[in-house]
Order: sequence, then structure tokens, then C-alpha cells
Amino acid sequence: MRLHLVVIDPQNDFCNPNGSLFVRGADKDIDRLAVMVKRLAPKIDDIHVTLDSHRKVDISHPMWWKDASGKRPGPFTLITKADVESGRWDTHLPSFRPRTLAYLAALEKRGRYLHTVWPEHCLIGDEGHNVHPTLATAIHEWEDRFAQAEFVTKGSNPWTEHFSAVQAEVPDPNDPTTQVNTGFIQTLEQADLILLAGQALSHCVANTVLDIAVNFSNPAYVQKLHLLTDATSEVPNPPGMTIFSDFTVKFLADMMAEGMKTTTTTSVLT
Repeated sequence: MRLHLVVIDPQNDFCNPNGSLFVRGADKDIDRLAVMVKRLAPKIDDIHVTLDSHRKVDISHPMWWKDASGKRPGPFTLITKADVESGRWDTHLPSFRPRTLAYLAALEKRGRYLHTVWPEHCLIGDEGHNVHPTLATAIHEWEDRFAQAEFVTKGSNPWTEHFSAVQAEVPDPNDPTTQVNTGFIQTLEQADLILLAGQALSHCVANTVLDIAVNFSNPAYVQKLHLLTDATSEVPNPPGMTIFSDFTVKFLADMMAEGMKTTTTTSVLT
């Protein structure tokens, strides 16, 4: 049996309580996942780690935006195409406005999320971009068997959100890094069992798993997917809303109906 582990965005900004976009519970998720990696090290054939990889100037960061008075939006602000057309929000640079409007329209048509402004996070080259050291240590110990973990980067195109490790929310036809990562999919298809973990369940985990399933060459391969429910957590909802948790509930229901299974770090392969 070929066992693959996919860990989505186990980075300091998400998993360290001092991170700029800490996901509540992610530090404990990392601890449990690291213990599992050490326990199953002889059985794991491949480890794939995705890395959110942003620049400071990014459509998901506050500096891209301004209101009528020139003030930047706070983290977790939701911005729609209608907000820009009405003047409630605008791009910091006027030249960015047409392409940004087109992006918002495409994003809303896809129907997964409204555009969310996040704190600056996972900036390439910064400490927050690094894999949390607890998990990094466990992975390096696994690599002592003369193996190599695969690192899959995503998010460096500033014009589109890139939750999924498979493709951007709105792929850029001129940027292959935003389009379907067929090599990643083909590698996963070789596995018999794929364990899934990481941050955050409501966003990058959900979108990555959905896109893996959609791009499998055989729909039956979804049955290979096992989500480690004690190694992933959700981003809290914006005040007065349930949009993130609603998406999580729908994601879990849809994927389990297609054949994905859930398990935990302590019960899998025991």
C-alpha cells in the first residue's frame, strides 16, 4: 500500500499563536500531526507540503484597497464587485481597478467565497512563511530514510486569491502557476491512501481537497482521501455571519457523499 500525506499550509503565520493569521487550534493540530508522522514514518511513502506564498502587494491584503477617504480596510473585510462599483471600496491604484473588477466578478460567479481581506501573511522570505518547527522536525526525521518531502507553493500571483494548492480561485491564463497543477494530481493518483491535514479547514484545506477530487482522472479515486479531523481547524466567521462554517459543512457533506472518509491522527492505521 502506497501511503501519501498531504499537509496544507502548516506555516507559522497560521499555526503559531503569534502568527499574523493564527487559526485557533492549529498549534494543537500541528502537535498531533507531528506525533502521527513519527508513528507512521516507516509506512509513509510521500509527504506533500503546500505553502501559501504571498507578496506584500496582494489583492487579499489591506494595502490593495481604500475607501473614499483613503483608509485601508481592516482584516476580514468582505469586498464585492458591487462595493467597488458603488465607491464603497476602490483599488489603491486606479490602474488596478478594471482588472480587479473583472476578478471580483469571476470570483463571485464561481460561488465559493466573497473576496476577503486578510492580514498580511505568509510573505515570501519571512518567518511566517516557514513550516511550523514541530512539524518540520518530524518531516526531517522522516527524510532520514533518504526520502524527500515535496513542497508545493501557491499564491505568489498578486491578482488572484489562491486557497487551493491545485489552482488559483481565478486562474490567470498568462500564469501557469495559477492553473491546474497536473503533476501534483498525477502523483496523488499513484497513492492507495491519501491522508489530508492542515490549515484552514474552511479555506485552503477545503478548496485543495475539492480541486483534487474534481481533477482526478477517475472519480473513484476520491475514496483514497482520508481527512484527519483532529489535524485541521477553521477560520472563525466574520462577526454576525456564518459563511465560513457554512462552507465547511457543505464541503464535508459533499465530499463524504462522493466517498471521502474522515479519521484522526490517533486512529488511522492502528
